[in-house]
Amino acid sequence: MKGFLQQLFDYNFYCNKQLIEQFDQMDKLPKKSVELFNHILNAHHVWNHRILDTSPEFEVWEKHKPKAWNDIHYDNQRTSFEIITNTDDFNRRIDYVSTEGRAYGNEIKDILFHIVNHATHHRGQILADLRASKIEPIPLDYIFYKR
Repeated sequence: MKGFLQQLFDYNFYCNKQLIEQFDQMDKLPKKSVELFNHILNAHHVWNHRILDTSPEFEVWEKHKPKAWNDIHYDNQRTSFEIITNTDDFNRRIDYVSTEGRAYGNEIKDILFHIVNHATHHRGQILADLRASKIEPIPLDYIFYKR
């Protein structure tokens, strides 16, 4: 389980880093892409803190300057790897309160998978937004990463 989750987070890290690098090369970033990328970083941060049972520093739709993205991204990744490394029972239930104020509980493995899957979903939206803005995005499919 640990090895597989580490691979998924390596992939997630790679994809986000690729987008940050592509964004760094652009003069003007599409507004929707900026909103979605901030959301990816913020949601990852929030889920890490739910697992750790600590208060997050960011709201899920909080806006950050693109210059801050690398630091947030690296911190998210480091924290997720620490969680994976230090978890002995991935079936352990984490109880938390959603951003809407509702109580839920999920197993750590499901939350960790959700972080990566959620980011993949929104990166797809970002790639579509870039194409709609006449910008050719870099391919971020998992299989391309594994080649």
